[in-house]
Amino acid sequence: MKRLKRLKNNRTLLLMSLPGMLWLIVFFYIPVFGNVVAFKNFKISEGGFIKSLMDSPWVGLKNFEFLFSTSNAYIITRNTVLYNVAFIILNLIMAVFFAVILSQLRSKRSIKIIQTSMLLPYFLSWVIISHFLYSFLSPEKGLFNAMIMSNGGEGISWYNEPKYWPGIILFMGVWKGIGYNSIIYFASIMGIDMTYYEAAEVDGASKWQQIIHVTIPQLIPLMMVLTILAVGNIFKADFGLFYQLPKDSGTLYDVTNVLDTYVYRGLTSSGDIGMAAAAGLYQSVVGCILLVGTNLIARKYDESSALF
Repeated sequence: MKRLKRLKNNRTLLLMSLPGMLWLIVFFYIPVFGNVVAFKNFKISEGGFIKSLMDSPWVGLKNFEFLFSTSNAYIITRNTVLYNVAFIILNLIMAVFFAVILSQLRSKRSIKIIQTSMLLPYFLSWVIISHFLYSFLSPEKGLFNAMIMSNGGEGISWYNEPKYWPGIILFMGVWKGIGYNSIIYFASIMGIDMTYYEAAEVDGASKWQQIIHVTIPQLIPLMMVLTILAVGNIFKADFGLFYQLPKDSGTLYDVTNVLDTYVYRGLTSSGDIGMAAAAGLYQSVVGCILLVGTNLIARKYDESSALF
């Protein structure tokens, strides 16, 4: 009776949440059953997806062998993990840095202009950004080569030189996401009780000391939560960043080939849907394990910084 009464009292809120619940069920929970494709030699046949799934023979873990039996397994795993670790560290540092700077500005107009300028790249696709980058790195008419040659240097074939691309990819990835990431921390800083700063100022703390001893400690729980979520995606890479930006140059595969691009190329060349499903399942399972493990470590040291 108590449950029925509670449902009746909250029926308005439940009705409002119904569209979101249906969307979550249809697009997130029901597709989970499609992971069985990872264990089958999936072949499309008449009768639709369900009939094709039932008719496709079981192959066990053979689809997963594609990811680990190839000579490129080490390279794609190394690139995927190391790039994501670098992004986690750089995005955290740069986002907090710019958020603190914005919080110190007193002109609301300046804050809005800077935030809008920083957020604009976040809404641009990597296809558009890759064309902008090409205008700088084009071997024939690129701005960088023009500057180098005007100073007596020799032009660089950027899309054939792997040594430059780890830095380019890290810079472009951080540049694109810095606006969105910093806004999250900026909003958190704006929510800090001003009495903390007033007390620190009375004690003679400078602006720098207030940032170190008030702002940063207040941001630590949010920093931990966002880092835990980022660790859960450490085996997933931004496909557009690693595929569109280097123009799919084969000479750059050693430093740009990650799990997502490798699976895409394998899928387009072989059409093996089971292999692609196995890669997606592998990423999700490993990501879930890492997320839970990182959360347990965070909970051990500070329960307020854990997700659950």
